Amino acid sequence: MSKNFALRELIDDRPQDGVFRVNRTLFRDPALFDLEMAHVFEGGWVFIGLATQAENPNDYFTSFIGRVPIMVSRDAKGELRCLINVCPHKGVRLVQKLCGNASRHVCPYHSWTFDSTGANRNIKWEKSGCYAAGFDEENHDLAPVARFGEYRGFLFASLNPDVPSLEDFLGETRKLLDLVVDKSPEGVELVPGRVCFTYAANWKMQLENCSDQYHFTSTHPSYIRILDQRAKEQASDVVEATLGAADFWQEDASGITGGTMSFDHGHVLNWGVMPVTSAQPDFERAEQIAEAHGVAKRNWMFNMRNLTIFPNLQIAENASSQMRVIRPIAHNLTEMQTWCIAPRGESAKARALRIRQYEDFFNPTGMATPDDTVCYEEAQLGMAEQERPWLQGHARGLAATVEGGNEYSDMIDLKPARSVLADAQLCDESLFGSYYRAWAARMKEVVA
Repeated sequence: MSKNFALRELIDDRPQDGVFRVNRTLFRDPALFDLEMAHVFEGGWVFIGLATQAENPNDYFTSFIGRVPIMVSRDAKGELRCLINVCPHKGVRLVQKLCGNASRHVCPYHSWTFDSTGANRNIKWEKSGCYAAGFDEENHDLAPVARFGEYRGFLFASLNPDVPSLEDFLGETRKLLDLVVDKSPEGVELVPGRVCFTYAANWKMQLENCSDQYHFTSTHPSYIRILDQRAKEQASDVVEATLGAADFWQEDASGITGGTMSFDHGHVLNWGVMPVTSAQPDFERAEQIAEAHGVAKRNWMFNMRNLTIFPNLQIAENASSQMRVIRPIAHNLTEMQTWCIAPRGESAKARALRIRQYEDFFNPTGMATPDDTVCYEEAQLGMAEQERPWLQGHARGLAATVEGGNEYSDMIDLKPARSVLADAQLCDESLFGSYYRAWAARMKEVVA
């Protein structure tokens, strides 16, 4: 396909006609993927990690912004920085380790040395190098990223200086990140043990799947059967405690069981009503959370919530609590990094329950993730179809979408751009439109 892409040929967005469709080209074209990397991942804000991953002086961790290697480093005075992880001498990736603690970083190629602020501290045999005057005028330090910001321990960066403020970019979703952080006065942390895997399909498959309720009963029947069997086996032995959530979340006459919310800049949430119950590891703090933050916010913390911060951060609060970071490698290859995310200071009993529930559902060895990734790869094969280029998987829920929020979002003063209230079978797909509108906004320089 030609590299001259037209937006109308990729996204068919006609709200006045009740139409939203995307073209298979979005998933299969290598030239379009290259443009995505430059403009979506390297041209706007992306999530890069948690501050707790570099908590102590001289701690660091490495990651990528698009194709560019970066390092988040806390210097000896405790200041957090985000640096391009590339030696300016020959362009070698300076630090290859995922994380660690070091006051000096030495390039493995020619031994140029840098401190934890990124400042160059040694050029090997510099006095004997017969360098010309122009070399001395150059900056030999590691380059900082153009923009770097933090919201309550969540770190974001951009290679492009001309991006909105981080506060504006996150907008109302800051209140959803608050639901994650405020489970403990000490904040949130990653449970040790990163999982990293790849699947042979486009990155947008994962972007959509986290927000896709429609696939659950079709793709994960074995998981559902196991949960049903466990419930039967435990029915006579276990009495689940609940804490006043039945009245708060009492299903109304229209059968509301959850819904979706869409926000500016491509962020989305799908959620489902859940009781405040001892089946969840956060139950031990339920009363304290209500005292500190109010009953409504506490009960929202116990909801099923899948939050996506476009384009690469997903926090899934369902079977357990997971943080996912999406890293596109090619138009048909994606790397996923995942962690169990947890409130700091929780009891050993609650942490063990959280990890057991996490292992059940998540990771390549869980009972759900392998189902999803196989479907992604089969869908990638299907993107080769030419006869009908427009996918039909983005229309469900369009007629139920309303501007603004609803009585459930009002409970925590959350103001989405659009929302849908739903029964168990509506399974809104209209929220995917937020992804592609944000995608188009970042691609506006190269997609007419």
